[in-house]
Amino acid sequence: MEIIKLSELEGNKNKRGVIAKAVLKHDNAQVMNLILSEGDVVPAHQVPVDVFFYIKEGKGTLRIGDESSVVEAGTIVTCPPNTEMELKADQGEKFEVLNVKTPSL
Repeated sequence: MEIIKLSELEGNKNKRGVIAKAVLKHDNAQVMNLILSEGDVVPAHQVPVDVFFYIKEGKGTLRIGDESSVVEAGTIVTCPPNTEMELKADQGEKFEVLNVKTPSL
């Protein structure tokens, strides 16, 4: 059994400019813990796999394709392959999400 404690993982700024903790990566899935400080943005981009976001803490704006919504802790949002996505910590607080890609990139 592998036990992963998010609080013990080291975070680094990723290529999109936000703190990211690599939680898990194997052929079937990739999980990243993204930590956006107030005002941070993960710019619009797309990936060729299924993605879902689990909002772990705070609230912010998540755009999938042409739809945008303010989402908060405890929410899951799905994103089909090759669909543009964008995250914004624009609600005056930290916005922390688990980003899950299946299969892994």
